[in-house]
Amino acid sequence: MELLLAVIGGLVLGAIAHVVLPWRSSRGVLVGPAVGGIAAAVLWEALTWAGWRYDGTWIWVVALIGAGLVAVVVAWLLGTRRERQDAAYYEQLAARGA
Repeated sequence: MELLLAVIGGLVLGAIAHVVLPWRSSRGVLVGPAVGGIAAAVLWEALTWAGWRYDGTWIWVVALIGAGLVAVVVAWLLGTRRERQDAAYYEQLAARGA
């Protein structure tokens, strides 16, 4: 049950990252929530395998903040990369006279 709640928290944080960061129109709507949910699940499982208890505070803090940070970094990198690639493609088309 705790894993499910951690994943839901990661989904929400990923959705917030999608809404807060620029370049919303250049990446998919589900990229942020998917990355946040996956990161929360992986972090939660890694921490439980490391011996952290389910009812501890720090497992929640690390899993949710880590998932939020991963979602922000991925959304930021995808946005900047897409912007650079679009500009390069536009310059390529302008040079060909298309």
